[in-house]
Amino acid sequence: MHRAADTPDQDLLVQSRALGDPTRHAVFAYLREAPAPVGVAELTAHFGLNHNAIRQHLAKLVEAGLVVGEQVSAEGRGRPPWKYRPVPGAAERLGGTNPFEALSMLLLELLNGGSTPREVGRRAGRRMAVEYGAEADAAEILDAVARRLGFEPHRVERGDGVDVVLGRCPFVGPAGAAPDVVCDLHLGIAEGIAEQAAGEATIGGFVVRPPERAGCRINVAVPA
Repeated sequence: MHRAADTPDQDLLVQSRALGDPTRHAVFAYLREAPAPVGVAELTAHFGLNHNAIRQHLAKLVEAGLVVGEQVSAEGRGRPPWKYRPVPGAAERLGGTNPFEALSMLLLELLNGGSTPREVGRRAGRRMAVEYGAEADAAEILDAVARRLGFEPHRVERGDGVDVVLGRCPFVGPAGAAPDVVCDLHLGIAEGIAEQAAGEATIGGFVVRPPERAGCRINVAVPA
């Protein structure tokens, strides 16, 4: 569990103080970039600190509402170990990331590598899905991520799964100018989320609408 602050301003203040320590900030950045929840042993090896020091930093991050810990199934004897991941949206709230900044970061990744927009989107989708834990399903995560990015989604139940309908396009200009890039990035994000999420859901279809009208539909197909 993580601590819930009384107001957004108090929450931001507590989080800023928690990240004021350079090592703690580095631990949070490591968790944010990790493809899966991380254990104390991995952090100890990476930072060259003892277990107690790492646990103290993690405790401060949990208390600030930046990180959540989960017990995972033990391999062999002993108590189940704890692994840690960022609280969904914590990095974006603290850093002030808006939808255009998120898109800009993806475009920079696209320019700096040899990947297609869809491949860049898939990697981003997998990173985003990790924040929501191992039990969240694809439709749930996709709805939450789309809401976080400003798409104002709603879900429509279907016999073969769920349609996530995007009620607003926050990227009207870029999507209108380069739909093959922007829309492919978002399709890749949806596919990456489905790959990382619990269950066996896949992206069964992506219906693109004119960005100024919105209403794009992403089908999350669930096996019978």
